[in-house]
Amino acid sequence: MNGKWSWLTGLGVATAITLTATAVMPVLADSGDSAMRDQIKAIDERMPGQFGVYIKRPATGEAIDYQADRDWYLASTIKIPLAVAVMQRAEEGELSLDDELELAESDYVDGAGELLAAEPGTRYSLEELIGHSIRDSDSSSTDMLIRLLGEESFNDQVSREMPEARMNPITTIVQVRFDAYANVHPDAETLTNMDFIRLRSAASLDERYHAFLDKIGAGASEANADSLEEAFGRYYETGLNSGPLTGFGAMLERLWEGELLNEDHTGRLMAQMEQVTTGDRRIRAGLPDGTPYAQKTGTQINRACDVGIIHPEDPERTTIVAACAEDYGDLRHAEEAFQALGRLLAEQ
Repeated sequence: MNGKWSWLTGLGVATAITLTATAVMPVLADSGDSAMRDQIKAIDERMPGQFGVYIKRPATGEAIDYQADRDWYLASTIKIPLAVAVMQRAEEGELSLDDELELAESDYVDGAGELLAAEPGTRYSLEELIGHSIRDSDSSSTDMLIRLLGEESFNDQVSREMPEARMNPITTIVQVRFDAYANVHPDAETLTNMDFIRLRSAASLDERYHAFLDKIGAGASEANADSLEEAFGRYYETGLNSGPLTGFGAMLERLWEGELLNEDHTGRLMAQMEQVTTGDRRIRAGLPDGTPYAQKTGTQINRACDVGIIHPEDPERTTIVAACAEDYGDLRHAEEAFQALGRLLAEQ
């Protein structure tokens, strides 16, 4: 079904804010794709590393693909297809979003979100976990949901229900840690989730690297990578949790069209994406104040992404965007590139 009109009625407060926003952001012009691609290329050339961008205006079918049709590490943007998968199972009657999971110490994952501060035994509904995962990029919530679905079953569902995304296998967030640190030393497998949380408290990546070696009782001469940057770089080469931005953008378009979820769940998920708290220094920062943007960001060592739907409430102005940066060194370089992309979109 085409839900791009009807699901809006279920958004409540988020939509009320959206529809009364005074900012009006023009979408892609009918011509000038080449000029816009050149401007994206200029953003890429100013940023250390690589920048990939996919943009589409569904109303006209216009699309721009700048280095977007190859695999990019998607980081926490994978939390969108996860939310879709959970909601699809609710629609099938396999579970209810009111079902609750109990937080265990083994569920804690280093990173963003408030579940790290919650006591073991705290109970959360599936809808609450989706909200934490999307809005706050809470990785503990994310891994609880992946384990609920079953990692293999979840990936099968993404391949079956969202084939346009062309995503490689998705793992739990904590598994990313095990796999990446194993590139430094195979004894990474002896660590626990709580060990990774403690390592994350180190003041720098170099200190974290040496704290890891100290934890497993290994010397620098026994390490198979000289830094965490090198270790994560090798991890990214596996292709796990990666996919093309063209595919991710196509999935976002189907979500916006109402083809992945029913009206109610489409509205709920879009409302969560409009309330994301992690994107203030990326594309949103380059858009006019108040521009409606349902988004999700992702960040990992030398990897950053921002994906979303600008003006989801107005089919004539809706713009799908998926952008990722890699090997930029300092995160501020990637943030400047995302902001420049936002300004570019606002100028069209």
